[in-house]
Amino acid sequence: MPPRNAAAAEATLSTRPAEPSDLPVVIALDAEITGLAKEQYWKEQYEWYGRKRLDRFFIIAESDGTPVGFIVGEIRAWEFGSSPSGWIFAVNVKPDARLQGVASLLVDTICACFRLAGVSTVRTMVRKDQTLLTSFFRSQGMRAGPFIELEKSL
Repeated sequence: MPPRNAAAAEATLSTRPAEPSDLPVVIALDAEITGLAKEQYWKEQYEWYGRKRLDRFFIIAESDGTPVGFIVGEIRAWEFGSSPSGWIFAVNVKPDARLQGVASLLVDTICACFRLAGVSTVRTMVRKDQTLLTSFFRSQGMRAGPFIELEKSL
């Protein structure tokens, strides 16, 4: 798990593993951004990713001790012939805390966790119409990978 008070981009920023008491903040932040309160979903995500393990991470960013963002990911291995790699499944920052390095700190923290676990690649998926999120991940050094997502309506 990430160390408490990981090195921050600014003196007031820090990261730490999520705790059950963080769920109301995570649920509210997600609802603010998506317009949907998904209480059960986030409880299940915490049960899966929030437990202390070496391959799953649910990390909170704080500014002066107040949660302002989170990131969720895990190490996945061998799907589609891929060697083990880190996957970022969710990243979210309170709108009034954006442009302060919070998301970059979260990505740096989870990438450090992935490296400590022995992987050298991190991946994520972004909707084609999410240009701001795509731009953010590109600013973090991420580029198109070797896979193409395919889907079919049922």
